[in-house]
Amino acid sequence: MLTVRLPVLFKILLLALSFLAGVQAAPKRKTGNTATARKTPQQQAAALPQGISQATDGSTILDTTVTVNGAQLRFKISGPADQFTAASNVTGATQQAGAQGALGLNVLLHGDGGQSFFDFPNQAVQGGLMGVVILAPSEQLLWGQRTGNPSGLSRADGVADAQAVNDLIQQVLPQIVAFNTSNVFFTGVSGGSLTLSGFFVPAHLANFAGNGVLLMCGALVPQVPVVNASAFAANTKIHFQSTQDELALLQPAIPAAIVAYETLATDAGLSKQEIGLLQTVDNTPPGGHCEFDGVGFSSGIQLIADNFENIMQGGDGAVDGINAKTVLTSVVGNENLQFAA
Repeated sequence: MLTVRLPVLFKILLLALSFLAGVQAAPKRKTGNTATARKTPQQQAAALPQGISQATDGSTILDTTVTVNGAQLRFKISGPADQFTAASNVTGATQQAGAQGALGLNVLLHGDGGQSFFDFPNQAVQGGLMGVVILAPSEQLLWGQRTGNPSGLSRADGVADAQAVNDLIQQVLPQIVAFNTSNVFFTGVSGGSLTLSGFFVPAHLANFAGNGVLLMCGALVPQVPVVNASAFAANTKIHFQSTQDELALLQPAIPAAIVAYETLATDAGLSKQEIGLLQTVDNTPPGGHCEFDGVGFSSGIQLIADNFENIMQGGDGAVDGINAKTVLTSVVGNENLQFAA
């Protein structure tokens, strides 16, 4: 039997510990793709393939990029193949550029970071509307902020982004797909809602009056002068959808936006009852930011997107998954939303 004296054993242990410490301190080979780690979210998004795929309802999704006002705008549109033009390169396209189609559009602006662009929750045809989602022309995929990060709720490039969205719909999309230009709705998610309510609606909604704007988990008072408010304030649906545990900086911003848009309708001569039919609000879901189903960000947004027709196009506003009988509560008398502590 081999016998080791304690002093010798102690020296062996010290040598072993020293070796292990050296291994721990030695530089380690990086296993991740450092080039990818250095890319901005915009660059990472650009690496994802574009092209043609199939939507959840079997219709065609075209994912492509165009230049609008000097900015690269990537967008997806979902609709029947025969509603696309030859310029789209969609198999089965039959339409001429600029032709009016039977279907309208539901145009979505995603939240900060772009998740809803990739999820495309409004894909498929719903309520006679083809789904469109646009990727923000921003390093960090922020609507209204093309470089850097916004300070609080500020969106330094909101004017330019709102103009780009307007021009994409009016000038570019008619060359790619046939749609009813008098039937264009809008959906905002978080930061996309800020750009819609703060910049797009006041400056451009008169071009799309008589339809509607769904503002999910975010809203701003108009940040620019309101152009031709009388053209849309009296006939265009606006729904504010939030949750009880909304982000702290949005809890005062959303009620302020409600008051601002209600005032536009009042100034247009609408009665309280008429305003209540056009402008509605709900923040009953107990979830956090955009978690309308009480479970998650993407699934919560998908819940509202799946119920777009019932909320925005004359339905009763009942949403399976939200306990309120209806989410279509008049803004009149409910401007001061109560959030959880």
